[in-house]
Amino acid sequence: MEQRFQGQTDIALTDTGVGQARRAARLLAALAPDVIISSDLSRAADTAAELSVVTGLPVTHYPELRETYAGVWQGLTHTEINEQFGDQYQAWRRGEPVRRGGGELETEVADRAAPVVQAAADKLDDGGVLVVVSHGGTIRTTIGRLVGLPPATWESLGGLTNCCWSVLGEGVRGWRLTEHNAGTLPEPVLGDDT
Repeated sequence: MEQRFQGQTDIALTDTGVGQARRAARLLAALAPDVIISSDLSRAADTAAELSVVTGLPVTHYPELRETYAGVWQGLTHTEINEQFGDQYQAWRRGEPVRRGGGELETEVADRAAPVVQAAADKLDDGGVLVVVSHGGTIRTTIGRLVGLPPATWESLGGLTNCCWSVLGEGVRGWRLTEHNAGTLPEPVLGDDT
């Protein structure tokens, strides 16, 4: 694995990626989604298309759901970034707000993506299921924003493995993260607020 920063570079799925998308689509279809929205970058759009094939639902694409724009870091490996932009790279690794490669701050990613997800969710009937197909950094910042975490803590959510997902639902106090980096169907959660 090269560990390259893809950012908003429009990279197609590999054969392995297509297989991962098909597997995820079969599992997610069992949740009976009502709406599918996706980033317009081809790796996300093609992943969403696999779910569309299985469910028959259309996919609506939003550029706001694209991955974080990482400026001149895009296409470089972590090693190359550290060699060329060491101070900025180390600040980012420490969790400081950094415009990676002159690109976006994590809060700016959440500013553009979270409202799209919220608006789509607001249009659902009670009990409706929305599937959002996006990218690891965008998903993490959007979850952080929706559940009300301070931006400095968003990294604690961790990354997402390719074609894995997070599950958010309604709690008594708003959005709630019920699963993260899942690759199997969600199980009902019994807790003190149900």
